[in-house]
Amino acid sequence: MSKKRLERSLRVTFLGLLVNAALAAGKIAAGVIGHSHALVADGVESAADFVSSLIVWRGVTVAAAPADEQHPYGHGKAEPLAAAVVATVLIVAAVMIVIGAIRDIITPHNTPERFTLVVLVAVVVIKEVLFRFVSKAGAEIDSSVVSADAWHHRSDAITSLFAFIGISIAVIGGPGYETADDYAAILAGAVIAWNGWRVLRPAMDELMDIAPSADFVENIRSIAAATSEVVRVEKCFVRKTGFEYLVDMHIEVNPRMTVDRAHDIAHNVKDEIRRRVPSVRDVLVHIEPAGRHND
Repeated sequence: MSKKRLERSLRVTFLGLLVNAALAAGKIAAGVIGHSHALVADGVESAADFVSSLIVWRGVTVAAAPADEQHPYGHGKAEPLAAAVVATVLIVAAVMIVIGAIRDIITPHNTPERFTLVVLVAVVVIKEVLFRFVSKAGAEIDSSVVSADAWHHRSDAITSLFAFIGISIAVIGGPGYETADDYAAILAGAVIAWNGWRVLRPAMDELMDIAPSADFVENIRSIAAATSEVVRVEKCFVRKTGFEYLVDMHIEVNPRMTVDRAHDIAHNVKDEIRRRVPSVRDVLVHIEPAGRHND
């Protein structure tokens, strides 16, 4: 990972840490004082976001470490692994919120205080702005874990919106409508679980070396095929590791050329791909004789 990418990843993650810590404390305190179970649940979700941001921070740092003797392919897998952990935290938090809300539905409690609505409006605005900022950064640096962190912020905004709706119904409806707050928490939990699944699937795909888009692979094949003295690109496999890609390919060359010349062509292919696609960290080129059946 480039130094600029690393710095940007850590900067947006640190911003999320600060915001989540402040919002978690504020929402839980306001929820307890204002008798709002949905707001307390929302605060718990923000606390989970704080823990997740710590995981993201560590995942990004480890993924940026250079290759070593024990990890010759680098540490890029730490990034999707961290994203998977973040997604799991989201799903677990959602289950906890739903269980707590169901328990509160069957337990009589006070109507939430009106001031909790003001708190939630502020939270929705802050978290939606943060989501857009972090999501943009994640897309620009092609980071699954930073994008996962962004969805944590969006989930927090959604849970706060549901809490706002539930509290509004409870406050306007008065006695007998107290559970609207709890039903809002259940809806919020369902949305959080769905977002967790959205984040978990691509993270697991990346851990299992899923191929990038067909256009990305075809671009690499075209670059190799256009390199001087390459007869045909027989195979091309690409996998993502952290912020970068590793390429394995078979190219066909004139079977009568010297090994030395074939070696130079392989290096030319590797250098040209890395020059034109900076996100490719390494290219392993296998030489095949043109015109023969190759396996």
